[in-house]
Order: sequence, then C-alpha cells, then structure tokens
Amino acid sequence: MSRSVLEVERPPEGGRHPSARRHRDVRSAFRRATTVRGALGVTLLGAVLPGGGYVWTGRRLGYVVLLPSMAGLGVLIAFAQEDLATLLDFAFDPVRLRTAAVLASAAFAVWSFTVVTTYLMARPVGARRLHSRIGLAVACLLCLAVALPVSQGVRYARTQAELVAHVFEDNRSATVPRDTTREDPWGGRERVSVLLLGGDGSVTRSGIRTDSIILLSVDTRSGQGVMFSLPRNMMNAQFPEESPLHDVFPDGFTGEGDPAAWMLNAVYGQVPALHPGLLGESDNEGADALKHAVAGSLGTEVDYYMLVNLLGFQQIVDAMGGVTVNINEPVAIDGDTDRGIPPSGYLEPGPDQHLNGYQALWYTRGRWGSDDYERMLRQRCMIDALVAEADPFNLLRRYQALAQAGQEIVRTDIPRHLLPAFVNLGLKMKDRKLRSIAFVTSDHFFSGDPDFGWMHSVVDRAIDPERRGGRDRPKDPGRAVKVADACGYDPVG
Repeated sequence: MSRSVLEVERPPEGGRHPSARRHRDVRSAFRRATTVRGALGVTLLGAVLPGGGYVWTGRRLGYVVLLPSMAGLGVLIAFAQEDLATLLDFAFDPVRLRTAAVLASAAFAVWSFTVVTTYLMARPVGARRLHSRIGLAVACLLCLAVALPVSQGVRYARTQAELVAHVFEDNRSATVPRDTTREDPWGGRERVSVLLLGGDGSVTRSGIRTDSIILLSVDTRSGQGVMFSLPRNMMNAQFPEESPLHDVFPDGFTGEGDPAAWMLNAVYGQVPALHPGLLGESDNEGADALKHAVAGSLGTEVDYYMLVNLLGFQQIVDAMGGVTVNINEPVAIDGDTDRGIPPSGYLEPGPDQHLNGYQALWYTRGRWGSDDYERMLRQRCMIDALVAEADPFNLLRRYQALAQAGQEIVRTDIPRHLLPAFVNLGLKMKDRKLRSIAFVTSDHFFSGDPDFGWMHSVVDRAIDPERRGGRDRPKDPGRAVKVADACGYDPVG
C-alpha cells in the first residue's frame, strides 16, 4: 500500500528532512561534476551578484544575501542618477561622508566573505590540491583587486569629511552675508566676492601680515569673474561709511608712529589689537577688518575671505605636481633688500618654466631687484598657473595630499552650506575668461596717497560698465590696470 503525502514528507526519527537531503545531494552532484574553472565561474557570479553563487550551488542562504544586494545596487544606481546639487550636498556633508565610509567598509567585508566562501562551496570534489589552492588564490586576488579602489574611496571620504569639518564648519564671522540659504545661496545678489589673502605664518595666528591681497568678484549667473590686486603697501585704506571702523578711522587707516604699521597689509593684525570686538563676534577679527578696508577702498562689497599661508603654499604646489609659468626676468630666491642680504639664487627667464613648490613660492615672493608691483603681478600669474593645473583628473589623482595640506594652511569664513553653490559657480568660471586688474604705480595711482574715487571708477567699469555707467567714467591709459600681458613671455632687455 502506498504511503500518504504526509508520511512521505515526514522526516525520519533523528534524520534530515527529505528536501534538505535533496539540496545536499544537488550540492554533492554539482561538486562532483564541476571543475576548478567552473568553480571560479560560479565565484565570479557571486562577485558580480553577491549571493548569486550561493544560490547556484543550492544554498538557500544565498537569497538572504542576494535580495539585500540587489536592493543596495538599486539604491546606488538611483543615487548616481541624482542631479549635481544633490551629489555636491553629499560631498560636503561630513556626517554622510563618514557614514558612507563605514558602510562601504562593512559592505566590502561581507562581499569578500561571500566570494571566498562561494569558491569553497563550489570547488570540485577530488580535485588536485594544487589546482584547488590555485583556484582559492584567484578568488583571494579578486577580493584584493576590489579592495584597492574601495579602500581608496573610503580614504577619500574620510579625508574629505575632515577637510570640510576643519576648514568650513563652525566659523563665526561678523561680516558674512546673513540672508543666504541652500535654496538661495547668494541671497538674491547678482555678484559674490571672495577676498584672497596670502600671509606668512600660521593661518591661526593673529599677527601675520597679509602680503597678497586680491579680490575676486564673480557674476553669479554667468560665472564671469574679475580680480583686483591691491599693493600691500597701500596707505590710508578706506572703510565703508556704515562700518564701525569708519567712525574710528574717518580719514582712512592711518595714525602716528611707524608708517609700515598703517599699510594695507597691517590691517589684519592692527585693528584687532587696537579695537578688539568692534565689528562683533568673530573667530577672525583681522579678516573681518581687512574685508571692510578693501570694500571701502574699492567701493564694492566683500562677502567672504580665504587666507592661505604662503609658506604652506609650497605644499599645495608640490601636491599638484608643480606649476608652469613664463619668467621674463630673473626672480630672486631668498635675499633681504632692507638688510642687504643678497639672494642665494635666481629663477632664470624662459617660457613655460615648470616650478616645484619651493620655486613657485619664491616666484610669488621674490622682491630683490624688483618691487611690490612686479611681485603682485607674479602672484596673479601664479593663480592662472594653479587654475591651469586644476583639471579634474589631476585633482583626483593628488586629492589626498591636497586635502591634507589644505587643512593646515587654509582659513576661510565661507560656510559649509554654500560649498555646492561655489563649486557650481567655479564650473561656470572655467568656461569664461578671468579678467584681471592690478593697481600699480602710474599717472593715476600712487600707493602712498591713492585716489580712491578713481579706484572706484575702475572697479565700476570692470564689474559692469553698462549698468553702472562705466562708459561715462574717465578711461585709464596708464599701467595701473594693464595686466593682460603680464603673464605672457616677453623677456626684458
């Protein structure tokens, strides 16, 4: 008499369920029939689709791995298709970056385990020990090949998180615009400006002198930018009428004693020392004061600043692999004109000179045998050279070194929530020619007694000649604003 279905399916006393025995028999048959090459093929399936190799070899546990893997893959594909703004928000969020680094590490650990165990499950019965070990080594090499890009991505995420948190978070400023949001990063403004400063010494020290002073003003719609370079030795810097500093210095930044203490490059250190807290709560009162001085002197708004330690600038250039500039006359290395100490060497003239970090530092700083204005123009050319080297591949390849150097030598009041907007603006700027104006000695300009009304007219004309009436302002035929050819190769003598 035939047994009932229930009797057929009931497992024997102390034995395995028949369905479990069938899965075991399938696995045994698979291992007897396959080869090392076939086992590696199944392992590759498990690598491409985690859990797939388990299922192929008859392990129902594979579905537990396979389904979450497919869901995770779908999330990654959806994230990759997000717009640039969403991706940039992620790239500048330290919490999400650190979380992604942890999840990526955990996912790789699980993936590696499934790859190796898939091979162990699929390897053939009775295969030669050597062949079996070779197959296992191939599976391990597959894990190692994937480990390299994953570990690099985790390092990038952690480094980026540290950079953003260290440089762009928790910066109190008394002078940044207060009406900016993620949705309206410029607060309805047609232009945004950043004061680029270079100083000797740590960016966290209050007493440094800012010997490189450049204002970058950019049209937020088109990305058209213009740079204004000011000499460090400019006297009588003006403050806007609405600034508390205008009440203290109604005739400009001047006073008794050493004239060098009242140059533009002394504002950063002098104002906080003489009038602490005057502008309000700030982590960098010197930068706030200098923003007001540049705004009043040029007759335009100054929204943010970025300070770079010139000595640390050498690290940035080396991290980028060097820069290329034209040198028209010998540029001194070392040397002190005031104390009569001669240079230890020179950067020789020549077109397309590739400079390392040390050479680039002296290209921007060397003043022996030249003046502040020539150095100011070289600094402007160095910015062009840095921009030229900043292609995406080069930045990605050297990102680790660049980010680590940036943590130590950069200080700014640009808030983190505006970083995606600044990146978008930078992409627009790449497609536009960056104009440059430097205030150097001419019939119209003398740093010891500047004509600030004329400087305002130059800035007006450069920013928007049509809307601001620049066409009706007097034109300047002198060297004061002639910078277009300063970076070309035109050897002296």
